[in-house]
Amino acid sequence: MITIADIEASAARAAGVVRRTPLLSSPFLDEIAERHIYLKAEVLQHTGSFKFRGGWSALTALPKEIRARGVIAYSSGNHAQGVARAAQILDVSATILMPADAPALKIANTRAMGAEVVLYDRAAGEDRAEIGQRLRDERGLTLVKPYDEPMVIAGQGTCGLEIADQAAEAGITQATVLTCCGGGGLTSGIATALAAKAPDMVVRPVEPEGFDDVARSLAAGTISPNIGPETGLCDAILTRAPGDITFPLMQSLCGPGLVVTEAETKAAMRHAATRLKLVVEPGGAVALAAALFHGDKIAPGPVIATLSGGNVDPALFAQILIESG
Repeated sequence: MITIADIEASAARAAGVVRRTPLLSSPFLDEIAERHIYLKAEVLQHTGSFKFRGGWSALTALPKEIRARGVIAYSSGNHAQGVARAAQILDVSATILMPADAPALKIANTRAMGAEVVLYDRAAGEDRAEIGQRLRDERGLTLVKPYDEPMVIAGQGTCGLEIADQAAEAGITQATVLTCCGGGGLTSGIATALAAKAPDMVVRPVEPEGFDDVARSLAAGTISPNIGPETGLCDAILTRAPGDITFPLMQSLCGPGLVVTEAETKAAMRHAATRLKLVVEPGGAVALAAALFHGDKIAPGPVIATLSGGNVDPALFAQILIESG
């Protein structure tokens, strides 16, 4: 388990490297949501997503002699890029296991940052954790998991520290905080930070329809995995189940999960582009979709939503932009 001290220590290691991303608003989005909503623009973080926070936190927490042997990570793209960039800055080798059907932009960017990319077939059911652990053992590398890793969670929690500070600056003391949620690293990190720094804020995870394992697990009180291949529009947050570390944190600190449709996610991407002038990938737009279209399921008052990533293939983004509602 992680504590606020872990998150604050991660923030200290991140000083001067990790960006303090803005908290944005738009009267047009407020009108649609029928309330004030604020967007934490992690699309402007290094590598285009919050994942750089966790990658930097995990690598800088390693003893230098262990880090020097190299690291390995498995990811659909954003964690891959976060770890690759952190390794590049720290001048250590990185091997990244990615699904062959990941967005081409994410694969290309990961390679461009000097990482060795190993592809696997998730649609055919290949187990990335099994492959990653085999490569780790064969090569003597340190495995940096995408979400169920204490120092990764602590790094994502630095986003929560910023939300608490920025909300206070805006005069917000009570709010519902919606997080784009896959395995729960960002959600549990933010929830841990806000429990200590802004306890009147309630964190609620948001997932895409068909991959609502966190929402179902929270409702059931036990981990309830998804069944079937991890493929779909919101590739960045398609995980089989919450983690053994992240689930207890979310169970203790979060409100019920919310679920949005692909149509709502695409509409949120279009609104982010036209009203905020931001490119947001599908998995990074689900929290905004919940804020805009599921207000009846959210307590009255302001909403803060994460825009967690912006790494979408240009062709897909263009197609979504020209689609009608």
